[in-house]
Amino acid sequence: MNNRWRKSRRSHPEQNCVEIAATLDAIRDSKNPTGEVLRADVAALVRAIKAGKFAR
Repeated sequence: MNNRWRKSRRSHPEQNCVEIAATLDAIRDSKNPTGEVLRADVAALVRAIKAGKFAR
């Protein structure tokens, strides 16, 4: 997979976080960049989070 990845500027270098593909179709673990990739509609996921769909 030849993708560009980004993670939050707020993420701490020593903590677990995810990276999002620039194409907004995949997520991966920043600590294991050669590991598994989760295919997802990241834009839809972000919209759902902002709309409170996952609020407790």
